[in-house]
Amino acid sequence: MRDRSGPTPPGGRSGGASATNFTAVGRRKRSVARVLLQPGNGNIIINGMPLEQRFPRATHQSAITLPLRLTNRLNQVNVLAKVIGGGVSGQAGAIVHATARALLRADENNKQVLREAGLLTRDAREKERKKYGLKGARRAPQYTKR
Repeated sequence: MRDRSGPTPPGGRSGGASATNFTAVGRRKRSVARVLLQPGNGNIIINGMPLEQRFPRATHQSAITLPLRLTNRLNQVNVLAKVIGGGVSGQAGAIVHATARALLRADENNKQVLREAGLLTRDAREKERKKYGLKGARRAPQYTKR
């Protein structure tokens, strides 16, 4: 099928969005997150819900806000995220990855800070598939002597 959307503008800006909105995609395990950064007062909305309601665990909340805290943008931008697939931790990791990528598109000067924190690298660890003859990916059936 042919892509009819045309060329994408530089800087990761979406079609009708202004130069102040930045989008990015992040992945972690089986989760995929799409993030839109807009100028605002620090609201973080994930799948239509506030951050505290969608991710009640404090570790997930601090991880999601980490890229914004490192770049001193926590109260300067609103984050709108759509995330699908995977579990809670995978989704939080995908949002972190996408937010870091969007901040990089917004300002190239953020690259060193985000890179040193390891937020721009996609974590490649995935669940290993089950093999035939085994109970799981590596677990063998119990050995019987007789």
